[in-house]
Amino acid sequence: MIRLNAILTSALALTLAGAALYAQKGPLAETWPTYNGDYSGRRFSTLTKINDKNVGSLTEAWTFRIDSGDPGGNNPSGTPLMADGVLYISTQDHAFAIDAHTGKQIWHYTWQSKGARHFSNRGMGMFGNFVYFETPDCNLVALNKTDGKLRWAKVIADIDQMYYCSVAPVVVGNHVISGVSGDDLDIAGYIEAHDPETGALQWRFYTVPQKKGDPGMETWPNVDMASHGGGMTWQPITYDPDTDLIYVTTGNPQPVIANVNRKGDNLFTASVVAVHAATGKLAWWFQTSPHDTHDWDATQAPVLFDGTIAGQPRKLLAIAARNGHFFVLDRVTGKAYVHTEFVKTNWSLGYDAKGQPIPNPDMFPSISGALVSPNQGGATNWYPPTFSPQTGLFYVSANHAFSVYYIYDDSDNPQGWGGNDRGGWSESMLEAIDYQTGKIKWSHPWEGGNNSGLLSTAGNLIFTGAPGSFLEALNATTGDALWHTKLQAAVRVPPSTWELDGSQYILVGAGNTLYAFTLAK
Repeated sequence: MIRLNAILTSALALTLAGAALYAQKGPLAETWPTYNGDYSGRRFSTLTKINDKNVGSLTEAWTFRIDSGDPGGNNPSGTPLMADGVLYISTQDHAFAIDAHTGKQIWHYTWQSKGARHFSNRGMGMFGNFVYFETPDCNLVALNKTDGKLRWAKVIADIDQMYYCSVAPVVVGNHVISGVSGDDLDIAGYIEAHDPETGALQWRFYTVPQKKGDPGMETWPNVDMASHGGGMTWQPITYDPDTDLIYVTTGNPQPVIANVNRKGDNLFTASVVAVHAATGKLAWWFQTSPHDTHDWDATQAPVLFDGTIAGQPRKLLAIAARNGHFFVLDRVTGKAYVHTEFVKTNWSLGYDAKGQPIPNPDMFPSISGALVSPNQGGATNWYPPTFSPQTGLFYVSANHAFSVYYIYDDSDNPQGWGGNDRGGWSESMLEAIDYQTGKIKWSHPWEGGNNSGLLSTAGNLIFTGAPGSFLEALNATTGDALWHTKLQAAVRVPPSTWELDGSQYILVGAGNTLYAFTLAK
């Protein structure tokens, strides 16, 4: 009987894992089961009921005002999950289930916080009958989908070391993948895998070397600098089921601006890192900003798709990095096929043999100041891009910006930041990039600063936030504006879409309110 129960339990776990994999690997239509919709990070939907011919007929279907009783925990920044007609969304210390038909609350869960910095929350993960989210005090929490009851909670970082946690978990097979964030104060980044049923730790992958002999140690001056070297994992991972590789993008090295005590490239900070899902072992890496001196972490979404390079079919990964450079890599090997600027920058001297930018020492922060593009906010930031296989274009919210970078601590052993940027000029736009060449196909300028996550659809549409607290739809082929509507605040929750009862919906969040739109009937 014991052996039979074990077999049945194992079979159930495999069935649930398979269901989760199918839902997140298949084309997006009636579900949105993970932060970016599916494992690829493309944020592309095959739905066409809302399209470039009828988008002007969109009308508000319902709104849901998030009221957690905690003013600091009312505003979400992660895309809600949707399955079986129910939306799941988290904020700081709170999680909600909402009826996707009506916008009515089904349940509300409150986590009793033990402290830590309450910065943001990027959303939830889903597996079988469970949903997962990270709390600011660094617990990975599993709830029942049906009633919001606590299933288990596991500590994933030490808040006494100034970690805080905000990443949307992603379920890969029988692994819940979580990440950590921090205040750039002498700590190391990592991702972890936990058992989705029990929460048991399966493996941990550090993004900076921890001991002598670890890969990348040769790019740091010593073990102490490396093991406390940063590389936070702010962004949900993407995943390729065919290779069973997880792709994690990493934050800046520490100390952040002042940098004389960390000579070298400082791997694996400011990098795209491929990790084996089953074991957490390193497969390959590509560093977008070797020896970063400007707080240009690489925690932008890595986007996976199949395409053609030089006439040959390839499995590809594309990323528009905060430092202003766009890369297309082979997602099996990490080889760079395309490397180019997507906004004008002045901080590099070209590319090395691997396709990585070569930093220009003249643009390092200094006591007298260095005028550098982009600024510390970056040519883009955490707001998710999108890729449409229909147009072959990669879309990103972009900023062309200059600021002056200063060093405050010019000692031989600076700590923390030791500098910052000041002042400057900027302009914002939405850019469509040809992945085969890296050339800008079109650029849609904004009047005023703008950063927003993106959604593309087979209806030849791009949805995004626009300056002035608008939600806007653009033609995916040309960049022409087709429709917009005013919201109560700037779009913070990236747009998503799904079909329910024969109607396609567009969902977005601004301030403390979710807005659902559909075609007028």
